[in-house]
Amino acid sequence: MINIAQSIKAINLNAEFAIIENDVKQIEWCNGTKPISEADILAKQKELQAKYDANKYQRSRAEAYPSIAEQLDLIYHAGIGGDAFQAAIKAVKDKYPKG
Repeated sequence: MINIAQSIKAINLNAEFAIIENDVKQIEWCNGTKPISEADILAKQKELQAKYDANKYQRSRAEAYPSIAEQLDLIYHAGIGGDAFQAAIKAVKDKYPKG
């Protein structure tokens, strides 16, 4: 879940603030940071969450792929065009398709 702080930083990377319990109504803007409206923060949070959700397959693939060491071992033993290497990668891509 994308939180309020991530949303604020996506709007203004240099923003300085304190926030209580991830509550958009409980933000204290610090060191001269120009306040960002609640509506803008919540809109950015919704946008970021949609992007995060749409890329779930990427996170799932990253966790499921063999480690780099295992991939290099497959390539070493079978070559980059080898069936074992291609099968290992294809199995993950098939399990977690795009979109």
